[in-house]
Amino acid sequence: MTGAGVRVKLLWSLAVGLVGVGTLLATWIVVAGLGAKPGLADVAIVFGNTVERSGKPSARLRARLEAARKLYSSGLVRRIIVTGGVGREGFDESLVMQGALVHAGIPAQDIYADGRGLNTALSCANARAYMASQGMTGADVVTQYFHIVRASMACRRAGIRVAGASAPRYFELRDLYSVAREVVALPAYALGIRS
Repeated sequence: MTGAGVRVKLLWSLAVGLVGVGTLLATWIVVAGLGAKPGLADVAIVFGNTVERSGKPSARLRARLEAARKLYSSGLVRRIIVTGGVGREGFDESLVMQGALVHAGIPAQDIYADGRGLNTALSCANARAYMASQGMTGADVVTQYFHIVRASMACRRAGIRVAGASAPRYFELRDLYSVAREVVALPAYALGIRS
């Protein structure tokens, strides 16, 4: 076999190996996220998502908010932290989320809006600072199933005790992209590259 043939074979083996590892990681992310269960905690941390141009939460974000409302109503959490930043549409995700929860019957004093949660790591760091100021340590993570593993890891790194997680049963075609994104983002985050 020539030198070029050996290189092609090595590249092919590397590509097959990477696809295999990526498939295993994607499977673990999905199974862990879909199997997530909330626990008794001080707060629910709801990670932000798209706000529609009308100023209303997107369907995906509404599903997260409904999951948080159920945690609060069932007594699993005493407070809710909503975290996000200003999206392309020009709305502060955290304020939109807070308004939707108040409209759903959650008392405003039990909702903390963090408008500086521009990414997962910042959301967790900000949540930890608020929780520390209130004497709280434990949280349930509320986000889509494909984000549960990384969001939980980010919370733990920030010093938050993760009691469990709640992933709303909301699925859409773009989840394929989102799972693939997590396959890249999770190892990057584990290596210290935050997102």
